[in-house]
Amino acid sequence: MAMLADIVQSVEMLLKLIRKPQPYVDPDLDPVLLVPGIAGSILKAVDHQNGNEERVWVRILEADSKFCSKLWSRFDPSTGKTVSLDPSTSITVPEERYGLYAIDVLDPDLIIGQESVYYFHDMIVEMIKWGFQEGKTLFGFGYDFRQSNRLQDTLDRLAAKLESVYKASGGKKINIISHSMGGLLVKCFMGLHSDVFEKYVKNWIAIAVPFRGAPGYIASTFLNGVSFVEGWEQNFFISKWSMHQLLIECPSIYELMACPYFHWQHMPLLEIWREKEGCNGIPQTILESYRPGESIDIFKESLSGNSIDYGGENIPLPFNLEILKWAKETHKVLSEAKVPSGVKFYNIYGINLETPHSVCYGSEEAPITDIRDLRFSEPTYVCVDGDGTVPVESAKADGLNAEARVGIPGEHRGILCEPHLYRILKHWLKAGNPDPFYNPINDYVILPTTFEMESLHENGIQVTSLKEEWEIITEDQGNQDANKNSLVISVSVSQGPSKQSSRSKAHATVIVHPQNEGKQHVELNAISVFIDAQS
Repeated sequence: MAMLADIVQSVEMLLKLIRKPQPYVDPDLDPVLLVPGIAGSILKAVDHQNGNEERVWVRILEADSKFCSKLWSRFDPSTGKTVSLDPSTSITVPEERYGLYAIDVLDPDLIIGQESVYYFHDMIVEMIKWGFQEGKTLFGFGYDFRQSNRLQDTLDRLAAKLESVYKASGGKKINIISHSMGGLLVKCFMGLHSDVFEKYVKNWIAIAVPFRGAPGYIASTFLNGVSFVEGWEQNFFISKWSMHQLLIECPSIYELMACPYFHWQHMPLLEIWREKEGCNGIPQTILESYRPGESIDIFKESLSGNSIDYGGENIPLPFNLEILKWAKETHKVLSEAKVPSGVKFYNIYGINLETPHSVCYGSEEAPITDIRDLRFSEPTYVCVDGDGTVPVESAKADGLNAEARVGIPGEHRGILCEPHLYRILKHWLKAGNPDPFYNPINDYVILPTTFEMESLHENGIQVTSLKEEWEIITEDQGNQDANKNSLVISVSVSQGPSKQSSRSKAHATVIVHPQNEGKQHVELNAISVFIDAQS
């Protein structure tokens, strides 16, 4: 009896699978390649001796110990590559699901709180609803984010990826969607391999890219480290100190420093309240300010005694001037890159969040007495508008010929889950039924609902009446209660008269009704009178 029950249950499951609707696939879509930012790719450590693999980024269990033993690195100035301290380990990026596995959920084993390690997950789910198909029109490119954005190994992998996507999609050009530092990687590739970029790429959509750096975020990262996970998961994740030791040897971080030759509207500063001996021998507290290029000496002094213990060996990890030199060359590549004539570029950036721009250590009451203590001090920030990580000023300054630049409210990584972003992407990618009335900059649809026009001409007099109505459809309902009365606007225009000219006059009334449930009705009623002087 139990076996029959199992058979019946199996048949029922089979029937459910048979009746399960197949995902919608649009064969006419152009392929999309998703490129993540820093810390946005799963990394695996491969043992040279036995070939065993284990995920070292991201993981919750044994996160800190595996991170330190496998990912801590040293920069090799002869190659421009950061190499793991463990000589028996190589770091690789998984390629399953056409590259999407590595950039989807960064810790697939995490059950509780998995949203904290989502990267492109929500966007992938959304794009599949639009008709994209993994391996046909949807692909991912993960990479070792410790490395420089112009490391030739990474650029070679990206070139091969573009070629494979192009072939897999039947020779269709590619839409690249990059996030954060991934945009710098794409821009480096575009600058150094413009011919390959133009051959395979149709559109490049950059999201939340720190084109001129992330000044406040990176300055405090150099001095204090950073945590990539918020909330309770921090208790099981990599410590800020462990992350700090990795990032000091990462060229990618140096390439995210504030661009020193950019003409900042708001100059980012490193400020320190310091206690110094005055000319009369009495200690004085003064506020010192350093511009991006000037702050290097502070980083050098602060990190002069920094070191780690690795396998019983003490390894000094000061601020790395060789990496800084390499990063300056990267900034040069980025500044000279241009969008090829056959490619369209779009820039989306986050707004409406307090974003660290200048960093201050110490206070007038508790000044810093030893610069080496900055590593153990909590900074305060002077903030500007941005996405919480990248200031608007930096994100907008792409230095490229852009088809559009659009700011939308959103947090740096959370912007990848924003419905507003999806509406814009869907419009630019021409996914689904394109809406010709959608305005991605202001995020609304103006939908004509009524159009009537009548004209009467008699005895040299022409009278024309016009009636037109629209529905403005938006998901922003924040101001719908601001004005519950209709707004009425009247406009009158006249021309003439003179002995030789005709006369005309027009009058229009516009009624804007209050917003209701995401819709706003607008009416236009107009009449014009034209009198021919020759009649």
